Amino acid sequence: MGWLQSLVLCTLAACCVARSPPQPFLNPLPQQAQNPSPLVSRGCNDSNVLTFAGFALQDINREQKDGYVLSLNRVHDVWEEYQDDIGTLFYLTLDVLETGCHVLSKKAWKDCDVRTLHTSVYGQCKAMFYINKPGRVLYTPAYNCTLRPVSRRKIHTMCPDCPSPTNLSDPEVLEAVTESLAKFNSESPSKQYSLIKITKASSQWVVGPAYFVEYLIKESPCTKSQESCSLQSLNSVSVGLCEGSLTKTPEDKFVTVSCDFFESQVQVPASENTDATQGPPILPEAEDPSKKKLSAFPIPRGSVQHLPDLDDEKAKDPQEKDPQEAFPVQLDLTTDPQGTTVDVSFLFMGPEEKKLRVLPFPKKEQHSTQCPSPAKHTSPLILPP
Repeated sequence: MGWLQSLVLCTLAACCVARSPPQPFLNPLPQQAQNPSPLVSRGCNDSNVLTFAGFALQDINREQKDGYVLSLNRVHDVWEEYQDDIGTLFYLTLDVLETGCHVLSKKAWKDCDVRTLHTSVYGQCKAMFYINKPGRVLYTPAYNCTLRPVSRRKIHTMCPDCPSPTNLSDPEVLEAVTESLAKFNSESPSKQYSLIKITKASSQWVVGPAYFVEYLIKESPCTKSQESCSLQSLNSVSVGLCEGSLTKTPEDKFVTVSCDFFESQVQVPASENTDATQGPPILPEAEDPSKKKLSAFPIPRGSVQHLPDLDDEKAKDPQEKDPQEAFPVQLDLTTDPQGTTVDVSFLFMGPEEKKLRVLPFPKKEQHSTQCPSPAKHTSPLILPP
């Protein structure tokens, strides 16, 4: 009887195995169901991500004609989309700080020092960065940045005697510029320079009122040995950035000045160039693609927006705002969740048409769990929310 019972049990077990549902790996889910979004989060402190973020910021700085070079403080967020044979598109959110280098100097941001805390200008950039390794293409199709000065109120709480921003049109500011430029010209062996534009100004009480200024200069056609000379062309360009100061006392005044000339950055021997100064190798054997077919993009590449001190803005509109709205940086080439295509054929040498898919820029609530990266400058006064 025992052998008969064993036979029945074995038969039932065989039937159960035969009727078991197929295992999941035998019936894979559709690709779209497995990965509903083609965007993949990356670690903000990943070495490749930091490199690409540096290249993108260098592209942003290179395109500016006014203002100061921006430096990378940290990668706030990053997503990537791999697009088969066309390459990879990164969606970067970067926290940036203004440096003391003017964009006309063409200096790499890594070679520029950020401003001291009480004069800081900080902000955020969103940028799309495209890479195609076989085609040797590194390119920033689009970007937008928003900047603000550090809060004067919070700085004065920490440092009541620190200099405060001053209106560029104040007569005392113009006097400081005039006095410091006159001092520079008096010490110049032959060439003379004239003012183009005042770019920064601040004031402080030292032993008397003190004014600190920054301004662009151009070379004058006159020299010290000439009694008269022809008028300079209206198309003359800036050749340097000067920093000057004027401090007044009841008995005397003290003037300082120093100038950094951009022309020294134009001619650099090839042997002295480095990756830090040359920028990413976009088609080394071809013409700079940024000068060709820019109409292929649906909007201009981007802009850098300067907003007032957040405290000044709140004074005009006391209604409480979401902290995220302090830096309203938008970068949406499309609102279609399926994305749109952008022609990037001009980046490649061959006749084949290349189209890059661009999705809506990830929203703040889609923040990657591996972000942001550690900040180089950690003061909460200069970190966007």
